[in-house]
Amino acid sequence: MVIKVFLASSSGSTAIKKKQQDVVGFLEALKIDYAQLDIASNEDNRLWMRENVPGEKKPTSGIPLPPQIFNEEMYCGDYETFFEAKEDNTVYEFLGLTPPPGSKEAQQAENSQKLHNGSGTEEHLDDDTTKKEIKEAEQNGDAHTAELEDDDPEKNVQMDAQNEDEEEEEPAEEEDDDSRKAAEEEEQEEGEEDREEEELQELEEEEEHASEED
Repeated sequence: MVIKVFLASSSGSTAIKKKQQDVVGFLEALKIDYAQLDIASNEDNRLWMRENVPGEKKPTSGIPLPPQIFNEEMYCGDYETFFEAKEDNTVYEFLGLTPPPGSKEAQQAENSQKLHNGSGTEEHLDDDTTKKEIKEAEQNGDAHTAELEDDDPEKNVQMDAQNEDEEEEEPAEEEDDDSRKAAEEEEQEEGEEDREEEELQELEEEEEHASEED
């Protein structure tokens, strides 16, 4: 794969010249192979560049200005997107190249991969730990489950309601005892009254009998 940099060697714009030098100098510093294609002296290069820059990447004027960067036939971007990639240490990604070992971009990719794998491992460990805890709880007679049930708010409400019912039933039993005692006392009083009436009746009969004898 060859990186193609389309530039204008005879451009009268100082800004364009500076941008072209920035791109070329950075590629040379990274020792990336590239080819300079001059659109000022070669009409084919100029037409090819204009035709292969995507429409959404072209300026409002419709004519893309150099420098424009390609990886073979694949469009990479213009100076602005190249500069952003340089600031983010993602130039190799921008160019569609694999970053060499030891480069900042390779280290960033490696750290990102380690972080991703580490998170996955932690999640896996958490799953295994959870399964182990559940198994131990089942072997210990669901002790852990029982603790969770004690913390169940709905169950606590039911227990409180049951306790209230029991408390309400206890006075009822006491009232029943009082009623029985009152009934027994009333029966005793009625029995005593009956006995007194019988004794009075016997006395009256004895007095009447005594009167008849006289």
